Amino acid sequence: MRMTYIILLLINLLVFPTFAQVEYEIPEPDYIKTITFKSNTSEGELPVLKLNETLTLEFDVLNADESDFYYVIEHYDFDWKPSRLKKLEFLDGFDNQRIVNYENSFNTYQIYSHYTLQIPNNQTRLKVTGNYMIKIFDDYGEIVFSRKFMVYEELAQVGVSIKRSRNVKFIQQTQSVDFFISSPVLRFNNPEQTVKTVVIQNNNLNTAITDLKPMYMLGRELIYKYDTESSFWGGNEYLFFENKDVRSANVGVQFIDLQDVYHSYLFTDIIRADRPYTYNPDINGNFLITVLDRENAAIEADYTVVHFSLQHPELMGENIYIYGNYNNYALNDSNRMTFNTDSDLYEKTMLMKQGFYNYKYVIINKLGELEEGAISGNFDVTENNYKVLVYYRDLGARYDQIVGLGEGTSLKISN
Repeated sequence: MRMTYIILLLINLLVFPTFAQVEYEIPEPDYIKTITFKSNTSEGELPVLKLNETLTLEFDVLNADESDFYYVIEHYDFDWKPSRLKKLEFLDGFDNQRIVNYENSFNTYQIYSHYTLQIPNNQTRLKVTGNYMIKIFDDYGEIVFSRKFMVYEELAQVGVSIKRSRNVKFIQQTQSVDFFISSPVLRFNNPEQTVKTVVIQNNNLNTAITDLKPMYMLGRELIYKYDTESSFWGGNEYLFFENKDVRSANVGVQFIDLQDVYHSYLFTDIIRADRPYTYNPDINGNFLITVLDRENAAIEADYTVVHFSLQHPELMGENIYIYGNYNNYALNDSNRMTFNTDSDLYEKTMLMKQGFYNYKYVIINKLGELEEGAISGNFDVTENNYKVLVYYRDLGARYDQIVGLGEGTSLKISN
């Protein structure tokens, strides 16, 4: 009877295989701040790096007890389900190692410890391309937060151009991404099965367009010339403020106040959706930690309570959030605004490290959908950055390689 049960169980596993779950990033708790991923840039951004390039993860811990943290790295397929590769197939060395590089803040009102991790290091080196996630654990084995990153090799060339919509209804509001893929070393046989793509606007994976199929082949080139399918809302330039000097008002800061820490009160923002577009250079939702008259911003930049306010009628059943890469474009209670009936303003305070920040206001409507341009507007002339990642899995292969990266800007938008 026991043998029959085992045989039936094996048959069920073969006929009805268990399906892997899509992996999502875990947001950081309140005591973790200013998580930055950097490859070869000074500002934190979505890390897309070449194989064997250095990846740097930095974060601050505000509990002042010099906690121990450990990192684990996992490999994923195109759709962010765990890949079939064993750890030793994608990683040379070991993970689940303690992050040993940390420093305590110096001469700041807010005490914190600043942690830094670089990959590759003496213990850990990545061996293959693809989607990865780094998970940070505490001393008790509890996961604290996780972040995605992508590693690629230049096996294919990706040409990217930004076009105005061919739909007259949206021609002044959207931007379409055209691109082509070619390779001197890869033969794209059956590309609808073997080639996948991800198109990313302003380093925001949450709004990425995935898995477009080539419209046609021209010689050895795969051509992608969609309109609606590869179209993004143009949005508007991000708002910004700078508080690198906590003792005086900087760009975007109306006044400051010293309590237990410094408070920075920003100018009240207004609805821009009903106003003409105005070019205002930004860093596409990103942020940069800077501090005046200090040598090491990582440990000498202080934290300030930043006061945001927005002139907007009260919404019923909908929420307004402060949106940007400062918190990985997350939408949760930490950046959800509340309506103040006394001031008739939406307001929010957040503890943020000194620096230069891009942000904008977005709405989650009654259906739970993101309306990114409801407050700031959508314009076809807005400057946006676009990245196209190309994934390739040959027939019989066990994982999705990333074989190319293309980049374009809407500054060169054309019809």
